[in-house]
Amino acid sequence: MHRQGVPDRGPVAVVGAGLIGRAWAIVFARAGHPVRLHDADAGTMASSLAYIKERLDELASFELLDDAPESVLARIHCVPDLAEALRDVVMVQENIRETVEAKTAIFAQLDALAPPDAVLASSTSWLPASTFTAGLAGRARCLVGHPTNPPYLVPLVELCPAPWTDPSAMARAHALYAAAGQTPVTLSREIQGFLLNRVQAAVLNECFTLFEAGLASSDDIDKVLKDGLALRWSFMGPFETIDLNAPAGVTDYAKRYGPQNRETMVGSKRFDWAEGTVARVDVERRKQLAASEISTRSAWRDRRLMALAVHKRKAPKA
Repeated sequence: MHRQGVPDRGPVAVVGAGLIGRAWAIVFARAGHPVRLHDADAGTMASSLAYIKERLDELASFELLDDAPESVLARIHCVPDLAEALRDVVMVQENIRETVEAKTAIFAQLDALAPPDAVLASSTSWLPASTFTAGLAGRARCLVGHPTNPPYLVPLVELCPAPWTDPSAMARAHALYAAAGQTPVTLSREIQGFLLNRVQAAVLNECFTLFEAGLASSDDIDKVLKDGLALRWSFMGPFETIDLNAPAGVTDYAKRYGPQNRETMVGSKRFDWAEGTVARVDVERRKQLAASEISTRSAWRDRRLMALAVHKRKAPKA
């Protein structure tokens, strides 16, 4: 499944061995790439392989690996020396802390040490690549490759260029991610939050606004998504959804329901993330789930995502 049409199974460097870095290591190793995992913190790197082994065993139990977990794990090597980690790589996936200063410093090293034709991608959730690559000699091969957490279960990755990113670097990144089993989407230019975070922010804005107005509990608003919209949206996006919700497609839907949608949004306001409102949601959530149980529930979420991944993998395409 993951290795068909791989353009280049050369080494991939994953810089930053936190949760996202470890997840990316799984993605690329599962696809057949030798992976060099690097982190400036020796303790983080030392604990990474045991964590990755647990995730691989889980994936195997859901039949989401084409190879044995041991075979995939054997492709991942922790490399303390950054220069060695970057030797002969086809791609670098950077995952360090989200500050312009940190990104600027690490990308200066990546650009100096990585092969000149290697793609340099950042997993940043919010920072445009232009904020930390402007002064680099090799800035044309730098871009954002923003994953959805965890990328080995949720395949979307957003590719966002800086104004100076070469289209060929975007094309190479797209091909590498796609061949690794991801679903790359390409932005034409930089925008705050990229695509996923903007859509998520819009949904959260409406959910908090409805809660703040006292229209429903946080639990019931959650049900609107998980037992309503999200069931369709797990297989098709909002444009395809409305295309199928009118006999003649999107134009027909707009004629039938455009005015109602427009009226629904009249008077909409931006939620300002008021501390009092957030605190009330937190009180409701803690009645549903103690803070000490969040990690356990997160593991349950990941197992449900694995089950969904199996279902989508086996579902007919048409």
